[in-house]
Amino acid sequence: MKRRALLIRSACAAAVPAAFVPSLRAADIYARYRGQKVVLSLPKHHHYDAAIKLFPQFTQETGILVEFEQLPIAEMKKKQLVEMAKGQGGYDLISYVVMWKGEYVKKNFIREIEPFLKNPQLALGDFDLPDVIPSFLENIGLVGGWKGYLAGGAAKLYGLPYGAETSVLAYRSDIFDKLNLKAPTSYFELEQMLPVLHDKAGMGALASRGKEGHQCVHAWLLHLNPLNGGIFENSWLPRFNDAAGVRAAQLLKKIIDTGPAGALNFGQSEMINAFLQGESAMYLDSTLIFGAVRDPKLSKVNGKVAFARHPRGSRYASQTGGLGLAIPTNARNADSAFLLMQWLTAKNQDKAVCHLGGMPHRMSTLADESLGRKYPEFQMLSRSIGDANPNWRPIIAQWDEINTDVLGKSIHDVIAGRQPAEAALNDAAQAVKKIMQREGYIT
Repeated sequence: MKRRALLIRSACAAAVPAAFVPSLRAADIYARYRGQKVVLSLPKHHHYDAAIKLFPQFTQETGILVEFEQLPIAEMKKKQLVEMAKGQGGYDLISYVVMWKGEYVKKNFIREIEPFLKNPQLALGDFDLPDVIPSFLENIGLVGGWKGYLAGGAAKLYGLPYGAETSVLAYRSDIFDKLNLKAPTSYFELEQMLPVLHDKAGMGALASRGKEGHQCVHAWLLHLNPLNGGIFENSWLPRFNDAAGVRAAQLLKKIIDTGPAGALNFGQSEMINAFLQGESAMYLDSTLIFGAVRDPKLSKVNGKVAFARHPRGSRYASQTGGLGLAIPTNARNADSAFLLMQWLTAKNQDKAVCHLGGMPHRMSTLADESLGRKYPEFQMLSRSIGDANPNWRPIIAQWDEINTDVLGKSIHDVIAGRQPAEAALNDAAQAVKKIMQREGYIT
């Protein structure tokens, strides 16, 4: 995994400058932009709730004003599409979900970041782009490389990760101690533990998403990758109905069956809430859980939770996804927007947002000893971040249809007990093959 991280880092370096050109002092950079206003489009999201608290400090340091609009993610995209189609839009900086990056680039809605990074009037020499977690940078920021969304080839950087995620195992250390259990390190151990926790702990074994559509597919993908599965062959033929895909679907059914009440209808919020309210002994999903566990407004389990590496199946493989920051092509104050993006994602602010409940995006943040003592989960993540797979699922325009309309129904049929896994996935594979033929991926 260390080798893979180095390969990703090298590929990203080929797409963006490995080192910044010498810049002016920060005070000189900001002086010409004092009084300008940067307007942001942001999601209602735990990481951005934390980031917003940093905006007054940015204005104090730079003189640049910050105004933001915070919307639910689906509404945020609708508004962004309207604004970025105008001659001059209402946003200078946007947050976007990784799945939107290809669409936004194809429509010429967002700018390349490299020209800003090469501009000595804007770039801070100590920003250290290679310090950004390589798999996050590739997954969130690159467009135009291998498969159209990975590093290599003609890949270019269009955004920086901010709100990016991988997956971790969280578990109730008090319950595990009481039952003399250790955190599962493999999928074999995880599966064996499900009925034990359900029966002896008197609660759901593992909180999971189960709602029909993209939510249950997300949960299935969490297990598909470590079990050496995938969605497509390199030829774009579906492969998710192989032995790994079937086993992942069968395992997800066991997780739902032994999980907290109502798990079959859980989306992300309900799944997180079930763990935070003490309704399950384990959680296996996004690193969003880090800050949520510590939030007294959300959590009843702070001080009772430990974290572990996403368990190994045939291999280690954890989620990549989440959110990034990009500059619209029609931004009014693009330079000031870049200065805010650069400031938010710099080393000092990456650490600061973690203290406010946000998530880390830099290797140096994970390696910081003082942060590691305060947040032991960072030490664990530092050792396992190389597991994060930028190709966790395809980032193509057709994925929304496949994810929601095809797999979202088939996986839900399996976990609801309406259809056996093999039959459901075989049917889904035929439907997906037709979509890929229709779209020209398969001739």
